[in-house]
Amino acid sequence: MGPLLLLTSTLLSSWRMVEAQPSFTIKQITMAIEPGTDVRRDTNVTVKCQAVVGIFGQQALSRAYTIYKDGIVVYTKTTSSSEDLVYPLPQVRVSNTGKYKCKIEIEGKQKSSDPKKLTVTGLSSPVLRLNKDVFSEGEEVIARCTATEETGSIIFYFYEGSNELQETRVNSNQAEVKLRLSGKGSRRISCDYTVLITPDSVKSRKSNITTVSIQELPVTPVLEISPRQRIYEGDRLNISCVVGGFLYNYDGISLFLSQGTDLLSRGTTKINHSMTALAKDSGEFECRLEKGNVAKTSTKNVSVTELFSAPTLTVSPAEVFQGDNMKLTCRSANYASERLRKEEVTYTINPPGTQLVPGREVGVFSGRTLRYEFNYTCTAQAKGIVKHSKILTISPKVSVSVPKILVVGRVILGRPFQILCQSDVGSLPINYTLLKKYDFLNSTTVKQPYQQARFMVTIQKPDEINQYMCEAQNNDRRNGELSKRLNATVIVPLSEPVLTVLPDLADIAEGDNLYLICGIKGTPPVTFKWYHSGDVQPLFTTTSNKITMDYQIPSLGSKHSGTYYCEAVNIANNIVRSQLVTIDVRMALWKKGVIVASCLLVVAVLVLLCVLRFRAKRVRVDRAATSVWSARPPNAASDEESSVVSHEPDVEYTEVVHPQPVDPARVPLRKGTDTVYSELQNSPHGAADHHGFQGSVEYAELNGEQPDINHTSPQTSNHPDLLVPVD
Repeated sequence: MGPLLLLTSTLLSSWRMVEAQPSFTIKQITMAIEPGTDVRRDTNVTVKCQAVVGIFGQQALSRAYTIYKDGIVVYTKTTSSSEDLVYPLPQVRVSNTGKYKCKIEIEGKQKSSDPKKLTVTGLSSPVLRLNKDVFSEGEEVIARCTATEETGSIIFYFYEGSNELQETRVNSNQAEVKLRLSGKGSRRISCDYTVLITPDSVKSRKSNITTVSIQELPVTPVLEISPRQRIYEGDRLNISCVVGGFLYNYDGISLFLSQGTDLLSRGTTKINHSMTALAKDSGEFECRLEKGNVAKTSTKNVSVTELFSAPTLTVSPAEVFQGDNMKLTCRSANYASERLRKEEVTYTINPPGTQLVPGREVGVFSGRTLRYEFNYTCTAQAKGIVKHSKILTISPKVSVSVPKILVVGRVILGRPFQILCQSDVGSLPINYTLLKKYDFLNSTTVKQPYQQARFMVTIQKPDEINQYMCEAQNNDRRNGELSKRLNATVIVPLSEPVLTVLPDLADIAEGDNLYLICGIKGTPPVTFKWYHSGDVQPLFTTTSNKITMDYQIPSLGSKHSGTYYCEAVNIANNIVRSQLVTIDVRMALWKKGVIVASCLLVVAVLVLLCVLRFRAKRVRVDRAATSVWSARPPNAASDEESSVVSHEPDVEYTEVVHPQPVDPARVPLRKGTDTVYSELQNSPHGAADHHGFQGSVEYAELNGEQPDINHTSPQTSNHPDLLVPVD
């Protein structure tokens, strides 16, 4: 039982899932416009919407159709039928022109067709009707223009001849307006219309032309002004403006009296206006009649003779300073002498309480200027006529203060610099003058705010700086203000650099401390630099408020020999260089003593050696007992027997001791010892030369007879300078 229930439940769930899935699909939707997309008015047009829908089974679907024209819904229908949707447009008009589109929606699924444009051509001719054919001036004309059987949004235009009179927009096929036609005579009235379609418009032909007659209004305005003869200021003007002619009905008529742009009065059929004539009233007066949009006018010119002219207020002097005396004069330049005497005009100053006192002369007022700007006016009055002057603004000038005099930047002797003259207080323009010892040098005028008076000068001596002053002046009636004398620091460029050496050049030796003293003339602070010739970088650099500085080189050695110089620069930025000084570091005295002592010691040793050598030779001669011929065997000599080297030919003295012969038969016995002295002249190569006895001779002194040997006897005659043996 359990497995069966489980199988049944699974089948039900699967069926529900299949049932929940969509059972249709919208394959496509198309739209057709019949009989075509371009048609004439009065054609019956059908918009047909056809949808292809795939359905699972035989179920009926609810289909919602929507027709759009230019994006606006014009038709909707919901149906379960699978037939095409038909939207009829009977007897189409131009207003039906537009882009159409069809949309279908089934259970939330939508699909739209491609848009198609329908174009309808042909408009009906407009028809114009007027309420009557004959009108009076100013009467309203009611005009009605009809676009027969047209629909949509339409703009109607009304014309008089070729001139457009009015336009109106309606959503119907006719429009009615009220027209006002001016002037008498015939008028040709017509109309046309325009149908608005997105995004264009289509205009119709002109309507029928209707001719109307306009009769002139039988009334006119009449203007009268008195007196008619010459009018003077103060005279009374009487002006009337009335309707001339006859009307059965004066309703809607208005009268207006004006002078220029000033409206003096208004009424219906008559206006009376009275006023005192003034010079400013000269000009044109107008009487205007209006009825509806009809206007008629009547004008007259009036000339009013001036009784006296408007006063003019002046001040003297033209430029006034705070607290100065001034005089204000109020005068009218012109008078109508036939109506007015000069003395009849009175003058007053405004505002009252200005502390200006009237003078003996009429219209003249005197007083002191205020410390601030003030506006004055004056009034002239005679025979009830009052005239005012224009406003006179008096701005009292401020006297210049004592100027300050100072320099701009640094003052360097022999170079141009600027002197600034400036007053803290004073009205522009201000004239500044530069003086030297009270003598004029130059002047300039400052006319604009923040402008400065600067003078370019050059001095050759420091004390010249105090000889300059400046004068400021902005009032020709007063003396100028003189400044104090110019006080500023004068920078003297460096000059005359000298390098001094301590100790004296002749006394400089190894181990001494050397002082290089650099001195200049000019204004400190000064930057000093010491150089050793051949070195790009200075040995030492220092800045000092003194004009002399030194540099020490301790414990001099031979490496410190050479040429030295110094450079100096100050704020004037001119670099000066001293003369070149050559330093020769001599050997120290103790070294000289050591060398002398060493030399003496060497000489003494050499002398001692010579003496000892000489004594040694004497002793050897005295001790000699036997002389024999001998040849000096190589390398046989001891240190004491070495020959003395000199630039003379090498001579060697050799002492040879010969033993007694072993064979007594060959050599006879001798008493004593044989001593032989040999002088050997060495060859340049250091070996004794014995060939043929050319380089050496041997003398022998024997205590007996010579041995009978086969030897060659020495030839003494060839060597006279041989040594003689000493006994």
